[in-house]
Amino acid sequence: MATTGRQRTVTDKVGEAERACEDLRDALRAAGVTLPSLGLDAASCAGSTPFALIDLGRCNVATARALATALRPDQGAAR
Repeated sequence: MATTGRQRTVTDKVGEAERACEDLRDALRAAGVTLPSLGLDAASCAGSTPFALIDLGRCNVATARALATALRPDQGAAR
């Protein structure tokens, strides 16, 4: 079965979102932060024109504080 242009576009968008998610996961890991629910939002990847959103998920208080610290220019650089 041949892949249509629309299917290829959907696949490309989802693939790009997967790569961005992995890049974010790697960057967060380097900053000492793990978001356990980080992943693609399945509903946004469905349909003929997907948004392919990345779901950051939920985290506990300690992870939220670690993320806030990593994002502060004065604190994150000290790591």
